[in-house]
Amino acid sequence: MKKNGCKYGSHRVIEPKGVLPQPAWKIDNDMEIYDNEILIDVKRLNVDAASFTQIKEQAGRDPEKVKEIMLDIVAKRGKHHNPVTGSGGMLIGTVAEIGEALAGKTDLKVGDKIATLVSLSLTPLRIDKIKEVHLDKDQVDIEGKAILFESGIYSKLPEDMEEPLALAVLDVAGAPAQTAKLVRPGNTVLIIGGGGKSGMLCAYEAKKRAGVTGKVIGLGSGNASCARMRELGHVDEIIQVDATNALAVYNAIMEKTNGKLCDVVINCVNIPGTELASIMACKDEGLVYFFSMATSFTAAALGAEGIGKDVTMIVGNGYTKDHAVISLELMRESKELREMFQKLWV
Repeated sequence: MKKNGCKYGSHRVIEPKGVLPQPAWKIDNDMEIYDNEILIDVKRLNVDAASFTQIKEQAGRDPEKVKEIMLDIVAKRGKHHNPVTGSGGMLIGTVAEIGEALAGKTDLKVGDKIATLVSLSLTPLRIDKIKEVHLDKDQVDIEGKAILFESGIYSKLPEDMEEPLALAVLDVAGAPAQTAKLVRPGNTVLIIGGGGKSGMLCAYEAKKRAGVTGKVIGLGSGNASCARMRELGHVDEIIQVDATNALAVYNAIMEKTNGKLCDVVINCVNIPGTELASIMACKDEGLVYFFSMATSFTAAALGAEGIGKDVTMIVGNGYTKDHAVISLELMRESKELREMFQKLWV
């Protein structure tokens, strides 16, 4: 067992030297662990929605070509870090080995089933075999191994729900947990991508926080997305419009809010080009939360400046305190949400 690894994983960086594993182009995915690392037998990858959408488009939705692209990424980079979108995903697996230096510092033991709550874009990963590609779930079953650094966060898989369900929820755990912190009673809230995985969780949480005096508007571009929002009933209004069409979104929100616009806008979509729509839908001195990894923060900053809009913009940090607990609890609170997630991701 190797010694003296950096708690943040910098000892695994191959190229360029001097950076941390996430921004690195290539990291070492040798599965002999350091004494402050945890080795995981990986069962399933949940690929970030923006990343998987891009991979599917590149592959023409051919599962075999998806496998080729994913294997190529990991072979070149030592991690599943999409070079186009810059995003990763997360995984579930079983603890195979725990470094000696972590004795007494972790509540894990060999054999525990866990989900990593850090991105695949920084996780040393080796894929031995891709067993199955779930095109409509953003999930891939594999045989392989991964490394969790000393600083890496994780969640033990709950015993009261299916593993694919827990993985789907934990993949976007930061979104509803941040929503709980941002939305206040009486707020008018727009969820862009309200019929997607993170969007449905955010809509449910926003409705709880905004209360009877608030209003939650869900925006989706497709019939299926809008149908899911309608079935769940967690939004007060539904708008079907292309989120890349900023003026169309703005006009629709002006109509739904009687010209007042929204206090909080939460962007959950997995496609680029929706920054200005999010900003224009928000009132001056309101708040825009970009959870989407397809967001260009340059476009957001310069776009807001260009239209003279004074809004607070928040980067979609995938982590906030107790986000795993908060998000899994939503599956226990809402029968409708749980049934929807089971239908889509189990």
